[in-house]
Amino acid sequence: MNDKKLADVIILARGGGSLEDLWPFNEEIVARAIYNSEIPIVSAVGHETDFTISDFVSDLRAPTPSAAAELVNPDIYELQNKVNTLKERARIGLNKKLEIAKLKYNAVSQKRVLTEPLLNIQNYYLKLDGFIKQMENIINLKTSEAKKVFTEKVSKLDALSPLKTLTRGYAIVEKDTKLIKTSKDLKKGDLVELKFSEGRNKAEIVE
Repeated sequence: MNDKKLADVIILARGGGSLEDLWPFNEEIVARAIYNSEIPIVSAVGHETDFTISDFVSDLRAPTPSAAAELVNPDIYELQNKVNTLKERARIGLNKKLEIAKLKYNAVSQKRVLTEPLLNIQNYYLKLDGFIKQMENIINLKTSEAKKVFTEKVSKLDALSPLKTLTRGYAIVEKDTKLIKTSKDLKKGDLVELKFSEGRNKAEIVE
């Protein structure tokens, strides 16, 4: 069994039988010999439903001895037909993949981002310019509203200013730098200072 010149493949075969008839193919010495064989071994022991240890350590299991013979000596023409069929399927499959790849390439190559790259840049510039103008308009509007509110508040403060009152002919009376609000704060002989819209004058209370 170790002589390579005897055969390229060894068929280990036996017809169907009882468990006792097939038991030699379960022996350890047989299993080791099959496993250590340098020549490929096809196990075809018993019927298709029979299993022995030889089946599991062989290179290939055949359901029957005749099936093993067919596996070892296949029909060359049938193999050629199978090879040709597989080659044709591979060729058709490759052509389909190439066609799909071409379609995808054509679809991508016709996109505007590739055919007119500057157009996209110009569109982004226009959008950016629009955003800038929009922000400028918002800033100008907010600034105008803030100026209006500020002007209104300044006008109100100006109307309430004592200096504004002085321009209408009134004067502020002070004594020792203190504002005099009523005549009860003064007495005869007091020296006071009169503050006008323009300039100051001193006076003495005579009554």
